[in-house]
Amino acid sequence: MSEWRSAFQRNRVIPPHSQTARQAPGSAQGLQLLFKHLDGLHVTQSESPPSLQYQLRVTLFDSGHQHFFGRTWKSGSHSVSGSPGQSYRVLFNEVVYFHTSLCLSSVMAVVELVSLSTRADGTQEAVGSGFGLLQLFTGHAESSVSQGEDRLNLFHGTPRALLHPTLKDPLQLNAMLSVMEGTQLIYSIQPHLALTTIMHLLPPNVLVSGHEKIPGVVSPTDTDTADALRKPRLLKSFSCVLEGLRVTLFPSVEVFESDLLQLLNRDCQNTNRGAEGRSVVVQERRLLVGVHNGWGWVEKPQVLVLERDSGGTEAAKARGSSFRQTSTDKLSSDGLSLRGGVQLKLMRDVDFSIVFQLQYVFSCPLAVDGQLTSTAVPRAAFMQCVRWCAWSLFWDPEGPGENVCLNLQGDSFPNPWAVMVYTTSTQQTNSGKCVIKLKFSSSAEGVSSSAALKVSHQETSAPKKLLSASQDERIFESTASVLQSSRGPALSLSQLVATSRYPTMSHTTGSPWQQQLPSLLSPSPMASAHQLSHVERPVVGSIAHLELSVQERVGDRSEEEDEMQELTFTPVHAPVITLGTNAAGSSRSTSRRSLAQLFSAGFPQILDHQNQVAEVLDPSEPVNFNPQREEADSLQTNTLILQFLAFTRVPQSGVNSDWPSSVHFTFQLYRFPPVTTQRLKLLDQEKTSKFKGSSDSPCVLSLLNKDGTLSSGFPGLQLQYRVDPQFLKPGERGWFLRYLALHSLQIDVWDSDSLMLIGSAAVELKHMLRQGRPAVQVSHELEVITTEYMQDASFTSRHDSKHSATSAISVYTTVKGILHLRLGNIGGSVWNTQSSPAVPPSFSHVLQPNDGPQGLAEGRVSALTLLQLNASNARRARRLPEINSELARLLQSSMREVGGAEEKEVRQRKIDRMAAVRQHEEQKDEPPFQDYTNVTSHRADRVQHSRDLRVIEAYRERCKTQEITNMLSQAITTKHTLYATLGTAEFFEFVLKNPFNVPQTVTIECDDPELSVLVKSEEWRYFKELTKTLTPLEEEMFHLKEKTLTPQVYLRPKESVHVPFKYQTFVCGHSFPLQDSKSLKISRSPQMAQKHLSNTIQAKSIKVLFRGEDRKPLAICQVDVEPTPHVVDQTFRFYQPELTFLKKAIRLPAAWDDTADGSASLHVHCSDPNVICHTTNLTPGEPQDIYLKVPGSPSPQIRKFFITIFTDPWLASPAQIWQVYVHYLQRMDLSCVCGALSWHSLLLRGTQAIRRVKCYTSHPLELQVDPAEVFALPAQGVQDVRVGLRALRAGSRFFYLNVVDVDTRQLVDSWLLCITCRQPVISKAFEISVPVEGGKGSNKKISFTNPYSSSRVFNLRTDRPDLLHFKEEQFQIGGGELYTIGLRFAPSQNPGMEEILIFINDKQDKNEDTYCVRVQYR
Repeated sequence: MSEWRSAFQRNRVIPPHSQTARQAPGSAQGLQLLFKHLDGLHVTQSESPPSLQYQLRVTLFDSGHQHFFGRTWKSGSHSVSGSPGQSYRVLFNEVVYFHTSLCLSSVMAVVELVSLSTRADGTQEAVGSGFGLLQLFTGHAESSVSQGEDRLNLFHGTPRALLHPTLKDPLQLNAMLSVMEGTQLIYSIQPHLALTTIMHLLPPNVLVSGHEKIPGVVSPTDTDTADALRKPRLLKSFSCVLEGLRVTLFPSVEVFESDLLQLLNRDCQNTNRGAEGRSVVVQERRLLVGVHNGWGWVEKPQVLVLERDSGGTEAAKARGSSFRQTSTDKLSSDGLSLRGGVQLKLMRDVDFSIVFQLQYVFSCPLAVDGQLTSTAVPRAAFMQCVRWCAWSLFWDPEGPGENVCLNLQGDSFPNPWAVMVYTTSTQQTNSGKCVIKLKFSSSAEGVSSSAALKVSHQETSAPKKLLSASQDERIFESTASVLQSSRGPALSLSQLVATSRYPTMSHTTGSPWQQQLPSLLSPSPMASAHQLSHVERPVVGSIAHLELSVQERVGDRSEEEDEMQELTFTPVHAPVITLGTNAAGSSRSTSRRSLAQLFSAGFPQILDHQNQVAEVLDPSEPVNFNPQREEADSLQTNTLILQFLAFTRVPQSGVNSDWPSSVHFTFQLYRFPPVTTQRLKLLDQEKTSKFKGSSDSPCVLSLLNKDGTLSSGFPGLQLQYRVDPQFLKPGERGWFLRYLALHSLQIDVWDSDSLMLIGSAAVELKHMLRQGRPAVQVSHELEVITTEYMQDASFTSRHDSKHSATSAISVYTTVKGILHLRLGNIGGSVWNTQSSPAVPPSFSHVLQPNDGPQGLAEGRVSALTLLQLNASNARRARRLPEINSELARLLQSSMREVGGAEEKEVRQRKIDRMAAVRQHEEQKDEPPFQDYTNVTSHRADRVQHSRDLRVIEAYRERCKTQEITNMLSQAITTKHTLYATLGTAEFFEFVLKNPFNVPQTVTIECDDPELSVLVKSEEWRYFKELTKTLTPLEEEMFHLKEKTLTPQVYLRPKESVHVPFKYQTFVCGHSFPLQDSKSLKISRSPQMAQKHLSNTIQAKSIKVLFRGEDRKPLAICQVDVEPTPHVVDQTFRFYQPELTFLKKAIRLPAAWDDTADGSASLHVHCSDPNVICHTTNLTPGEPQDIYLKVPGSPSPQIRKFFITIFTDPWLASPAQIWQVYVHYLQRMDLSCVCGALSWHSLLLRGTQAIRRVKCYTSHPLELQVDPAEVFALPAQGVQDVRVGLRALRAGSRFFYLNVVDVDTRQLVDSWLLCITCRQPVISKAFEISVPVEGGKGSNKKISFTNPYSSSRVFNLRTDRPDLLHFKEEQFQIGGGELYTIGLRFAPSQNPGMEEILIFINDKQDKNEDTYCVRVQYR
């Protein structure tokens, strides 16, 4: 028997209880137990202390389920020391190590004291002398391990007493067992972090000593100390490859599978799992390969899919194997083969083995009630192990050979998977066994080296010659029949965005996060988490986008292999850090003349409640926030004012100088609904002032009416938000002040004409804190930024290179403009002291039931309860047809008419009677007559009335039972209202009382998954401390049903307990808003923002039933959920081609949360269940990545969802809530030559109605549209739109084209144009020098000769129109003539060098020649 088989049989353990394993917190924890000595041992006179030996035995025990698990650890034998007549002492000084993830208070260690004596025949006899329970975990989340030195009392008897059915609580042993007086075991327990490095070699819940041999760990004999686990060291590992795997079954695969399927079909028919005529079929053949050290799996086994091949010899030759054809191969012409190979990581130890399992996956048809339908039959899949084997490659002292042949076994010997193995009825001979053949190689070059793997049984841990330790040490994930590459994970998931200070950054090499991110100037470290997002353009099409360059390894793989290698890549998308206003180092500032002209435009002043101008604050000064001063402020009302004053244009390439002409803004402040402002016109100052405005002069904003005319009111736009005690809930004022102190407001700026996003700006709200002042105001100049992408011109050549890395795309941020914004806060008195009905009546988290008796004691309800119910349920009587619409439809008489229609009919009937009486008096001379028609009609009415009365009576009898049941249920129903917010957990406790004189096991039932019972005591304690709830807490109070996991609680007679509940929702409505500029209602005077709240979650009512053992309810808790809008911290906008998945990775800066030690893990949830959102847990201090995968939608829809981010362990309250917009556009790839004009066609499809539309582009100077003016788009028609592209810069960029309805200002369609521009061939090159100072520029001339024999017209273009101007942009010369081109170079303020291209195009704007001018600014 090999060393591995001996170790495997010796180290088998008992698993823990399944329910306890599910309750495990998660990560494992290493522990160290030190048993020092035993004091106070009493020895009888019949026993001889010198010859008496004692031993400790320790076993893990689950007190909640009375279950021993793991394995029993035994110490060495120790003698007794002491004087006769006194208590004796046993000195142990032994250390026990183990690791476990069951950090629960119910998990204990049972320590048994055993006396060892020698019988007459020389054998040893062990007798239990006592035992004790050692508490390992306290159950507290902050300190779960019972650390320190302590004394353990021992009881008489054996640990078998713990399995007695009457002993439910092991802590009550004092009442049932006698204590060994004076006998105590001194021990100590503490965490042992050094076990973390060997947890993959040592199974959990296994108690070991430091002198025990663990495969893969350096033996204690090779170290200076005998304790190898005090500071464990691992053996060096190496990688090996198993290639040419082929499984041969006896006598053949066909016969073997036929016999196996015949037995399975017979078994399915006997167990009624199948039906006649429907057989079990083989769905898949798998081979499980893993490394086992005799204790457990070193890493998770790989699952490989085998393929059946016919012609074993040819298949073997195709794989290049060098096996000789044996008799088995001759008999078997087919086998199961694996394409590729398997890569494993081993350690040089005789106990290490590679274990194989041949597994078949079968599918069987399901029968419904014993019958199969004629339609598609559902099939159930199940797996079966048919063969397995273990290869101890180090058992042979000569080492493993290159070609290996192993016998697969099907006996009843226990296997590492602990599964049953299929065994054939016939006895297999040596020549007819199932075998597996493989080729083994274990060196860095990929060839076998058996000499390097030779190992002796005595020197397994100190090999003379190990494999190269420089090989790749990464963990290889299991794949299906594909050989793992030595390179890391490589596929791009997202695009990259810029860092905090808006640099131009290229991500071709290295990580962009090696530089430290600047933090915000805020009164709390949490302010760094509340940062501004930005707009990101997608990278799609054939444009590669990698952030880390590929690091090629030495020794490339052969080109004959057909598997693709992944490239090293780390996906990143970083939020832009909020800069506030006038950040240090900013080169942009408005001149004093422009500011004086700006504020003379007549903006409305911000006045306090006494009509005094509000105090002006400096935005560059820090804010000293004092919460006590805010709470003590007599002016409890805050009126927040936002004034949008002006917008300063920044010259941009590809657009005109007057862009944009009109703008509008979108933002969301606190819990107020999102705002989309009216259109605002930019008024140039040279048109309104006698001074000529410069290019960076601010343009005053003016409201536009619906007809496009300017408003006659105040310039600018002012919005007001009133926050008073009626708006805030109890206790919310502190959160509102915290929001102003720590948060920033993000404002998206849109072009109102093209409905394109210009950029985003962020402003800190901390200056709106009044700090006892009547009113404050502050003015900001905010940079409106956006993210742009540009790829290097030589991308194509590098991309086509065979061995070079793919070039990255350059991602940088640009400033699109300056937004002039003024913020203010005016304090005021409370208008109305009455509380709002929307405010919750109680702020307590303990829900007391009704004053009436709990439950229906003895089946009756007291008279007092009935009076209370009658008083609370008193209401005005209503007709049954008014209550039940179904009954109203059944009635045939006039009783069906209810409400106001019935009163009107009665009144009309009275009027008709009076008219008939008067008419009869006027016609007295006529003889009286009898109207038999009316008599018949009245008789029919009476019949219908009688029938309707019988229907009503039957309805009342049918509903009587239900109504009485509802009335009785109201006697035990307690109502509670929750004001829920997205992602925030609402905690409350319900006082449950047992009204009976007998104990009850109460089952708690709730059909809403968002309302749950806190069954974990750690979570319950956390919420009690969070909400300051001073109520009792019990450990292990609930029991979960095995199948339904429904919580149950045991109640003694007349006992009351507190049942903790938590309501939390992550789902809200997701709409697809249109990209339009719907106006907010604003008049000439400042208007108050509406107080109605945009509820994002739905209101509902949830009932919780507390049922007794007879399934009758003891109490009912009705929870009414009222939605409350949430605060949005950041907004992200992504642009993606339609009907494609969006994959993003958002990276947070290191230590972005407010935890002191940075040990809090990050958890994320998405409000849209169709969006995949997850994160990876990294070590403290490392940056966190949040990954998104969003499904596609048609253009031009927008998908909106929310992401909640938690840092607390129990997800009580989100630290951040992000709002994400995904704009879906149609994609089109265009290619062109730099400087030349090329035309392309787009198909624009009409909508259901005719529209007047206009096309807008993001770069109108480089992208032309025909038709350029407003045109009519026919309904359900198709319009051909021509796009003229003249790119001025080589590389790959992204342009946008929007089709806008000019009447409704709505987006009709949108395109994402992926532009690939090639560099033209340079004909001539020039170099000139231009002085920097003086500001006069320079005039130059260059000559051009017409190469044609006829007269031609030429056009002049340049890629830098801001630096170069032509004297004539178009000229005509004769054939062969010379023409002098006049150039005017604009001055520059900074020295440096610029390369400017001059394009000489023909009449159709096709490039003829290209000149390059290198300009030196000195």
